[in-house]
Amino acid sequence: MKQELSEIMTVKELASYLKMKPVTIYKLAKQGKIPAFRVASFWRFKKDLIDKWLNEETQKHLENNRKNNKESS
Repeated sequence: MKQELSEIMTVKELASYLKMKPVTIYKLAKQGKIPAFRVASFWRFKKDLIDKWLNEETQKHLENNRKNNKESS
């Protein structure tokens, strides 16, 4: 059970993990741009979903860079 709890992150923990400000995390969560869920009035984040989201966003960024480089050549 303890391991499951460590996989759920608060806004402050996620902000530290992503090296962002908590206000940015709130904004992304409210806009649905980052995987999140609410428990009562508190935002929570599953670390495995955040890691998957990071990988997907990185892949999109790399593909866009490749596409832009091909177009400018």
